Amino acid sequence: MTEAVIRTVSDADGAAWDEFVAGHADATFFHLWGWREVITRAFKHPVHYLIAEDAGKVLGVMPVVRVRSRLFGDTLTSLPFAVYGGPLGVDQQVANALQRHACDLAERLRVDALEIRYQHQTNAEWPRKDLYVTFRKDIADNDDDNLKAIPRKQRAMVRKGIKAGLQAHVDNDVDAFFDVYAESVRNLGTPVFPRRYFRMLKEVFGDRCDLLHVRHEGQEIAAVMSFWFRDQVLPYYGGSRIQARAVAGNDFMYWALMQEAVKRGARVFDFGRSKSGTGAFSFKKNWGFEPQALAYEYHLVTAQRMPEVNPNNPKYRLFIDAWKRLPLPLANLIGPRLSPYLG
Repeated sequence: MTEAVIRTVSDADGAAWDEFVAGHADATFFHLWGWREVITRAFKHPVHYLIAEDAGKVLGVMPVVRVRSRLFGDTLTSLPFAVYGGPLGVDQQVANALQRHACDLAERLRVDALEIRYQHQTNAEWPRKDLYVTFRKDIADNDDDNLKAIPRKQRAMVRKGIKAGLQAHVDNDVDAFFDVYAESVRNLGTPVFPRRYFRMLKEVFGDRCDLLHVRHEGQEIAAVMSFWFRDQVLPYYGGSRIQARAVAGNDFMYWALMQEAVKRGARVFDFGRSKSGTGAFSFKKNWGFEPQALAYEYHLVTAQRMPEVNPNNPKYRLFIDAWKRLPLPLANLIGPRLSPYLG
């Protein structure tokens, strides 16, 4: 029977935290200590990272962040701005203890709810949001087999981008990426994150975070920020300009990233989270990836029902439609003031 003392971390715990994450089979990129620094510096949200110990030995960790807004509510989340989260323990007993501690913290803080972004159902009695799926697939160690594995219609789109003479390159130009990404999310009706957030991701995670850009006739038309973890690549923040549609810029971009993954020895392509029934959902299925349901579970505290801060909520439809029509400079001015509360 594992005995653990659970406490809130200090800045000195980073190395021990990451050492534990590195050795845990279920760890994800989002469990890395660096997220604590990024979220604190970029958004100023209170962090409540929890660590379980026995005689100084780390037995488990759980990243928890409070996101509080008059517009969007007050939630403890493991982990906002992330696809995956939740406690990691040397055994289920430790993981359960970390979850109980997070529930107690939520009760003390009197938040609306505690949200845990599990990959699989964990608490059958908790309310669960069945909105999101993720797309993960093993890839081959060579480009020929990976191209053949793409379904015929989608493969034709990749070839269209190649035929159009699109060029891809990887660099550290966060500003060039941001200009494309900001335009893309405005067109979708979504407030963009602050530029400083992307700069901090690159600064904190270094080689584990890179930027792939796609150009057509010298003009930047698409870009994606990806995360690298173990043998996995996660294209996480991607976007394209309207001009990219005519030359299959998005399709070419993800193919170029898959080629980059082969070069770097990655064997899992994690296409990330999408909402069921959306265009992004269909796009990823067209690549031959099968959706895997995510179990975002809620311990309700003061709320009577699960928070619904997502574009599928009808109450945000007018906002989304209006945002799409904003001039880009105005969207880029206002968006960073809203987006930190939409994690």
